[in-house]
Amino acid sequence: MPPFHPRLLSLACLLAFCAPAYAQTTPAPATDATYVPGGRIPQLQGEIAIDGKLDDAAWAGALVQEIAYDIQPGDNTPAPVKTVVRVGYSTDALYLAFHALDPEPAAIRAHLRDRDAAFNDDWVGVFLDTFNDNRRGYELIVNPLGVQADLIRDETNTNNQEDASWDGLWSSAGQLTAEGYDVEIRIPFSTLRFPRGSGDQRWGISLFRNWPRDKRHQLTSHKVPRESNCFQCEWGKYDGMAGAQQGRNLEIVPTLTMGKPQYRDAAGEAWESGDTSIEPGVDVSWTPSPAMTLNATLNPDFSQVETDQLQLDINNSFALFYQEKRPFFLEGADYFTSQFDVLYTRQIADPDFGARVTGRTGSGAYGALVARDAGTLVLVPGVLGSGFEQLDQKANIAVGRYRYDFNTHFSVGAIGTFREGDDYANNVAGVDARWQQGAHTATAQFLHSQSEYPADIVDIYADDLGDDPTPSGNAWRVEYAFSNRNWNFSAWHMDIDPGFRADLGFMGQVGYDKSLLSGGHSWYRDDKAFNRINVYTDFDITHRYDGQLLEREFEGQVSVQGPKQSNLSLHGMTRVRYWEGTLFDEHYIDINGNFRPTANLRLGAYVQVGTMIDLTAEKTGRREMVEVWGDTNVGRGLTMDWDITRQRMRRDGGTAFEATLVNAGGSWQFDPHQRVRLTLQGSEVMRNQALYVDTINETARDWAAQLVYSYKINPRTALYVGGSYGAFMDDDNPDLFGNTRSVFLKLSYGWQPQF
Repeated sequence: MPPFHPRLLSLACLLAFCAPAYAQTTPAPATDATYVPGGRIPQLQGEIAIDGKLDDAAWAGALVQEIAYDIQPGDNTPAPVKTVVRVGYSTDALYLAFHALDPEPAAIRAHLRDRDAAFNDDWVGVFLDTFNDNRRGYELIVNPLGVQADLIRDETNTNNQEDASWDGLWSSAGQLTAEGYDVEIRIPFSTLRFPRGSGDQRWGISLFRNWPRDKRHQLTSHKVPRESNCFQCEWGKYDGMAGAQQGRNLEIVPTLTMGKPQYRDAAGEAWESGDTSIEPGVDVSWTPSPAMTLNATLNPDFSQVETDQLQLDINNSFALFYQEKRPFFLEGADYFTSQFDVLYTRQIADPDFGARVTGRTGSGAYGALVARDAGTLVLVPGVLGSGFEQLDQKANIAVGRYRYDFNTHFSVGAIGTFREGDDYANNVAGVDARWQQGAHTATAQFLHSQSEYPADIVDIYADDLGDDPTPSGNAWRVEYAFSNRNWNFSAWHMDIDPGFRADLGFMGQVGYDKSLLSGGHSWYRDDKAFNRINVYTDFDITHRYDGQLLEREFEGQVSVQGPKQSNLSLHGMTRVRYWEGTLFDEHYIDINGNFRPTANLRLGAYVQVGTMIDLTAEKTGRREMVEVWGDTNVGRGLTMDWDITRQRMRRDGGTAFEATLVNAGGSWQFDPHQRVRLTLQGSEVMRNQALYVDTINETARDWAAQLVYSYKINPRTALYVGGSYGAFMDDDNPDLFGNTRSVFLKLSYGWQPQF
């Protein structure tokens, strides 16, 4: 095992620290042109019970606001429903009360859901820019039954990017009423980060209501011009929170995971048992100041409870991307984002320990991460394809990220990722910049990598990129974008050397350069059934590092939004594409649509038809693809969802392949804490050997099921119990047989010491 090199830690740290009683009849502000959101948030006097009943006397001293404007589909028109909000604080928490009236209370959409799953319901929420710098914000929302969802908003790399992986500790309750619904929220200051100091804070705040009916109405407490490229910049400004205290902010989360797998290689064989795993671990989180958080984990359980959505890996030469779901890596992930995907934490597959620090300064943000991985997973990139390889050695990992904000318009950053093993190393470092003002945005990033690989990895990419065991190279990207109320335009260029490697990221293609020009126009018809029409087109061209044309593509799209929350788009593409020494012509047309015929049913479909390359045969054919998907609610707590995809390639007078993919399931939420989830997945691929020169597997089929019961008091304290079963068949095993099965138990407890 390699010793943990102090250089890794010092490099990461250098990057991270290189710079410094309320009655429901209480009158509300009028919705007219004179209403301006904002004001002073007062300190409440008295206790408030978070029970969804707005009857605590302390609410009488709160600041009264109104969610007054319809910003979508309306254009800052008066909100079609009335929502009164009261805001106040105590020394340790922010409090909000929402009184949401509805002219048709029976139409309110409210379901029992798992956390972060109620976005299609009616809901209210508060968005907080606690540093008042239009860079990073919190979004906390609650549906009428008290179900929570929370997100992090990141404006630093992509406008209006939202990440639902963050889970804060806060309280909420809601109840349906004869007039609509009421919601109460308590947000401990220990959950938030904000500037130091005992005096007044100034925060940007947006009060929000989602009102989904024939159209999905987005209602806010402030106006949002349609030409605005920065939603967070439009939030109201609120003063107050003097003397806000975060407390000790120490949280210890012990975990215990137990599992028992069984497997077999062929039908009729006896099941073989894998090792019974009993894995204790502990996570520690400490916030020494309102602007800094330290996290550490020992023998962590980095398993994920629910399975990934199945993807169909046919007629595809690049490795598939799966979202990160492990809590340690999810929290604070936005601090490490940049324009290139240089950190993909699923590459850290089995760490023995990990530590992270993230925080804000008066002029920027920083993050550093160190870990030791029991294995080394490498994404081996290429010009025309990529794949994962596993090295049988441990690796030490360090990551650092820093961003400096010169002002609200311009920022620069630095990022580095470093991984070292016995005879392996990959180090990446670079700088980036972003400027945004009005309708104009410009971004740029430059990276350099140096690597060292063992012989077995070098052999994999020798034919494509040479046999250098110590490749090095650069990657850079520049972009300009313009977007206002009706028009948008962008132009960008990227260039990645054949020797560039970002093994801790997800950059599966190297050795090419690509340029793109795009533009679009939108028409808004606020009083029409189809309220928005958009047209878009782009042209891009890609060359290999030696000048060989890889792709020249032109595409266009028309999309509309209409009644029943419908979206419909018609898209077409034509291109010249290089594959295995030949340039092929490809073209297709597709249509994509979804709508809600009823409040509890959503349906969608995607159809694509055209001429595409069969990569295995190195020939073109007529490829057809159909996908149907949807979800439905039954009562308050039962939901079902499905996604079925079918592809077919026809060429040379026959069907070369047919492939079907199914992701389906259902969940029953008993109450806000308990849920049972059933997931069903399957795929089938059938090929015609007569249409292929090389020997292929003609039939492959697999099916899997997973059942999980969960009881979650909060995101840190939870119980999961589950089991899974998988079946498989191919040409060597012509009968479908069960080949895997397992059971598992996971416990975690969030403990906040009071010493």
